[in-house]
Amino acid sequence: MSRWIRKQVPTILGLLILIVAWQVFVIITHIKSYLLPSPIEVLRALTDMRWRWHEQVLVTTIEVIGGFALSAVIGIFLGMAIAWSDLSRRVIMPFIVFLNSLPKIAMAPLFIIWLGYGIIPNIWIAFLCAFFPITINSATGVTEIEPDMVDLARSLRVPKWKIFLKIRIPNALPYIFTGLKISATMAVVGAVVGEFIASTRGLASVIMSAQASLSTHAIFAALIWISALGLVLFGVISGLERLFMPWAYLQKG
Repeated sequence: MSRWIRKQVPTILGLLILIVAWQVFVIITHIKSYLLPSPIEVLRALTDMRWRWHEQVLVTTIEVIGGFALSAVIGIFLGMAIAWSDLSRRVIMPFIVFLNSLPKIAMAPLFIIWLGYGIIPNIWIAFLCAFFPITINSATGVTEIEPDMVDLARSLRVPKWKIFLKIRIPNALPYIFTGLKISATMAVVGAVVGEFIASTRGLASVIMSAQASLSTHAIFAALIWISALGLVLFGVISGLERLFMPWAYLQKG
């Protein structure tokens, strides 16, 4: 814990310097608060229950976790399927690339028609934004392995499924966790984008309400909550990575 705290000191100091510089800039320039609120005003907005932060954060959190969980399960499965054989790769890969190339915001109206307004369509939009990095990283991790290890297993007549389970998947863990970290932030982006289009609740709804009343401090507060969601999810994945891959951190230490 003490080592972790020491590592975070530069980040905390940098953040404090940024906040102080922001406050000084607002004081010196006398800029209007609806253009750029001070950090103190943003802090007050974070604790202002008029915006019902507990409800809005809960809605967005459900959407982010739901979309991320779907992307993790389906993305890892598709990555394994792509790496299973050349035939499965040729069948699956074009559809994944096609789906990922579609603008997610343009697909939102379809989800509204199919699923209506609310949390469910936003979960699927978050999934669409997040699944591609997990899929590609999983497929890469399963295939990027020393040929000698696979050849040795084949010479011992080890079944293909057991090679996947005992050799390929453990080798793919660093790639999978990298994809999960990337997808964590993408899921947050997807959930918020979905809220702008297909929801009357969540942190995006706060941003839209605050925009109508020029409450810029509330917009900044909502952005802080959104960033906090991404940071927490990223931290959870890093903790799981340390749990499942302790050897990697021992090598770094």
